[in-house]
Amino acid sequence: MAYLIEVPVNAGGRLFVQAAEDDLPGGLELAALRPGEVVARAGDSLENALDQIRPAINVVLDRLRAMSPDEVAVEFGLVLSAETGVVVAKGSAEVHFAVSLKWKRPGQ
Repeated sequence: MAYLIEVPVNAGGRLFVQAAEDDLPGGLELAALRPGEVVARAGDSLENALDQIRPAINVVLDRLRAMSPDEVAVEFGLVLSAETGVVVAKGSAEVHFAVSLKWKRPGQ
């Protein structure tokens, strides 16, 4: 069964996140009882939730940029939750970042 959690967006509009019944926070007062309908509204906006992980992402980028590559790419997944906001998604059994650094040889 999949339900929808509404995440407000300060810039306008709404984001709906699909959640399984097991993923719903305990004690959540459901607004709808049928799968596919909005069951809850997140307590924080998308912008505020993303702001919570910004310092951690900046640390990762700062440390990688300190290696002076010509290009830096960091890939990671995010999970939106009504209870905790944004969480970096796990990759297999561990949370991970996929990192790509490129150095170009002079004259190429």
